[in-house]
Amino acid sequence: MGGELNLDTLLKSMNPELAEDPYVFAQFVNEILPGINYWALIKEDEGTTAILTVNEARRLGMEIHNTYGRITLKIHSSLDAVGLTAAIATALAKRSISANVVAGYYHDHFFVPSEKADEALEVLKELAKEG
Repeated sequence: MGGELNLDTLLKSMNPELAEDPYVFAQFVNEILPGINYWALIKEDEGTTAILTVNEARRLGMEIHNTYGRITLKIHSSLDAVGLTAAIATALAKRSISANVVAGYYHDHFFVPSEKADEALEVLKELAKEG
């Protein structure tokens, strides 16, 4: 199944959930070393970004500057759905909450500053009720 396409259904049924652990975005100039427990890898021309839990970053001895809460939309959204990211980004922006989205095959994940994660979760729950 390819996931839900209808924006109204996506918004009403998104069921946002905040992950327990905070995350960091770590930059690697060279290849990722084996044995790192990363949540996601993003390869760019300038290097590779790994999304790791704070605990994993600490285990690796990394200096931590910014941490992020991961809010997962529990609805299986289609990669071809139109407007979901825009609707969420707009709702968060109205509250001055930045968001970085990572979309997987099944779910959309929004990384927001840790200090605003609870507020962002409430914004998304409100958006779902209005949906």
